[in-house]
Amino acid sequence: MTPDPLALFHEWVAGDEMVIATATADGRPSARCLLLKSADERGFTFFTGYTSRKGRELEANPRAALLFRREGIQVRVEGTVARITAAESDVYWRSRPAASRRSAAASRQSEPIASREELEAAVAAQPEKPERPERWGGYRLVPDTYEFWRHRDDRLHERHLFRACADGWEELLLQP
Repeated sequence: MTPDPLALFHEWVAGDEMVIATATADGRPSARCLLLKSADERGFTFFTGYTSRKGRELEANPRAALLFRREGIQVRVEGTVARITAAESDVYWRSRPAASRRSAAASRQSEPIASREELEAAVAAQPEKPERPERWGGYRLVPDTYEFWRHRDDRLHERHLFRACADGWEELLLQP
């Protein structure tokens, strides 16, 4: 039987909170919390500003790692990242609450601003239902590695590594 790490991911992970780690072209890492919007056979999809720090890092170095954690377990997913189509981003954009669209349209994510009041004024100046700005949209991480870790009190934690290979996935048991 060929292992299916995506199915195992859905068994282990409940919720949409994740940490995404990116790096600059010269290897300077950064990590932040983000919301996962979907995980399917195409990959792991999330949305952000293309000109934000993470967007700039993904353009310069299109690889990332995702971390999902809950009590006693963690799942790491690593792979290559690319923008999804504008049409896919538009569909998700229209599904967002109007206030979220206004905030995303007004914000120049990761850029300095003089005051909170200036940011709130920029949001207030947005139309009720703004169009998706070209600087904002989705990315999809296509996994080439999954690692599943489960805590054990004796510190002999379970670790299973799945690596993409020519005929699917190779599963390796790792030492803790």
